[in-house]
Amino acid sequence: MGYDVVSRLFHWVTVLIVAVMIPVGLYMTQDDIPKATQDPLFILHKGLGAVFLVVILARLGWRLFHSPPPLPASLPGAQRLAAKVVHAGLYLFLLVMAVSGYVRVMTGGFPIELLNAAGIPPLLPKAEAVSKVASTIHAVAKNGLILLIAMHVGAAAYHGLVRRDGVFSRMWPPV
Repeated sequence: MGYDVVSRLFHWVTVLIVAVMIPVGLYMTQDDIPKATQDPLFILHKGLGAVFLVVILARLGWRLFHSPPPLPASLPGAQRLAAKVVHAGLYLFLLVMAVSGYVRVMTGGFPIELLNAAGIPPLLPKAEAVSKVASTIHAVAKNGLILLIAMHVGAAAYHGLVRRDGVFSRMWPPV
């Protein structure tokens, strides 16, 4: 038994957004890239981050009312616990990344061009001290998120390629 179509779509949309956000975020913050390259990357990262905040909130809302399918009975208890902890951590870190990014940008006094174009005003005033805290949270959470993603992908590959126990096929194919 697999996840419902909406859950699968949320999962794979999240994967696509995060697959863009992480490399763009890592590259755009390098000191040695030209401003003509850096500026569009910041605009992309901020705009996609705003979209992602909506996606992750909708995904969490959906998840509250739609339980995942049961894991195979053959899965050891330690792996069941690890799956719960990693999934909870992924949700938490994705939300922390989206919120801290938004707070950092808004309280830093920077625009989110996509929101401006949509007529959505800033929800937070400029506050440099808050911006610095949000920036630190964003930077630290990035490392935790990358670690959790590596664990999640590794476990999915293990279940899909080695164990072939149906865990991977609960989320694949996307629809």
